[in-house]
Amino acid sequence: MTSRPYSIETIGIVGTGAMGRGIAQIAALAGLNVRLYDTNPAAIGAARDYLAETFAKLTEKGKLEHARALAALACVTGAQTVGELAGCDLVIEAIVENLDVKRTLFRELEAVVGDRCVLASNTSSLSITAIAAACTDPSRVVGYHFFNPVPLMKVVEVIDGLRGDPAVGDALMGLARRMGHTPVRAKDMPGFIVNHAGRGMNTEGLRIAGEGVASFADIDRIMREQAGFRLGPFELLDLTALDVSHPVMESIYHQFYEEPRFTPSPITGTRLAGGLLGRKVGEGFYRYVDGKQQVPPEAPAPTALPARVWVSRQQACARDAVLQLVAKAGVPLDEGDAPAADSLIVVTPFGLDATTAAVDENLDARRVVAIDALFPLVGAKRRTLMTTPATTRDVRDAAHALFAADGVPVTVIHDSTGFVAQRVVATIVNIGCDIAQRQIASPQDIDLAVTLGLGYPRGPLALGDALGASTILTILRNLSRVLGDPRYRPSPWLARRAQLGLSLTQGDAADASTQGSQQ
Repeated sequence: MTSRPYSIETIGIVGTGAMGRGIAQIAALAGLNVRLYDTNPAAIGAARDYLAETFAKLTEKGKLEHARALAALACVTGAQTVGELAGCDLVIEAIVENLDVKRTLFRELEAVVGDRCVLASNTSSLSITAIAAACTDPSRVVGYHFFNPVPLMKVVEVIDGLRGDPAVGDALMGLARRMGHTPVRAKDMPGFIVNHAGRGMNTEGLRIAGEGVASFADIDRIMREQAGFRLGPFELLDLTALDVSHPVMESIYHQFYEEPRFTPSPITGTRLAGGLLGRKVGEGFYRYVDGKQQVPPEAPAPTALPARVWVSRQQACARDAVLQLVAKAGVPLDEGDAPAADSLIVVTPFGLDATTAAVDENLDARRVVAIDALFPLVGAKRRTLMTTPATTRDVRDAAHALFAADGVPVTVIHDSTGFVAQRVVATIVNIGCDIAQRQIASPQDIDLAVTLGLGYPRGPLALGDALGASTILTILRNLSRVLGDPRYRPSPWLARRAQLGLSLTQGDAADASTQGSQQ
């Protein structure tokens, strides 16, 4: 295929909903000519009025110069027919997520635009190759996936179809930068980068809730305050709304031919059927009053400390952190090889449940409490404990009092293979590694897309490096051993780099220059 340069100055946008308006806004502010088309003529005028109002608000707030606002609005015109898009250098469709409808539109566009016009789809879940197959010239069809709200979400995925001309993607990468966005390049695979990588948080959070391990609010607290994410899985699902999120979960699962890593949950199917969509209807996993999330309060921590504490020696670093907290609370330490009869027993498993940890070490399960040491325990914003089914109430309360003695909130969960944070984070890292292994995108673009598109504190590969690839591998292997579920099988990308002591963001040394978005 011979690549050819593309020059883009005039953009047509088909569909004037939230996405179309957002794309029009950043394009016009970049000095591009924008032609809006919608099958509903009234929607075109409404979109232009919306842009005028938006530019005025930005001007009032001092975020946009008045002259620039006037110039940007002057760049936006309406098109009453598809034929009026004939002079465009690029047409972006932002219409309904229906393959047949998009194919029909692209055939119409191909009949009127010039042969140098790029045809782009803002689809979030459909195959670019499948859309392009309807066209006589599939080489100029490309994915251009923005995120809502477009002006604030500064990332855009550029997706190459199997028969796409690389120069087309190159042109849209440059255009994205001109419009103030950060482009990332991806192969045409289900979910591309962001929606693919996002399966880890939501599906694993739902699975944990489905096992009765913890409440929605407690899972969110753990992921937000212990693991450092901006939102927990259920806060995120309420924000995106189940009528959007649940179909995407099902779509990606089926497009990957029932891959266990992406298995949806009946929890969201049932809640969707019941109309509990999230923030936009005032009720989802949480209730919303005047737009404010209603969070159930936490019970105060117990105060009665244990008589003494015995700490497992299985994980040396984790043990040291626990010992610091025990000393700070002023509780005597049981230093025997085996715990004394009156000692609280603390274990620090990675990827195991408290029951398996107790059995593996031949401990009295009635006195065992596990603490999650994946994230730092000293200076933490939240700590997570879990009990075995045999742990007594007084032992549970004593452990809660001990690890909350310095004022850090503690969440006590039911027994869970891998706690909450370990399971969710390991799944996020593992899926990110699998995206790299499949060469859907470069390691750098994977992390960039996820941090900008999902707001995670780090991209999945950098997160794995920060916590230790070998630790993540241990968690996944233990999850697989105990649960026997193939969803937790480690990605070869992770396993090999963990064993060699390499960074997860590092490609193969022999062909580093060819890693990434090649077809």
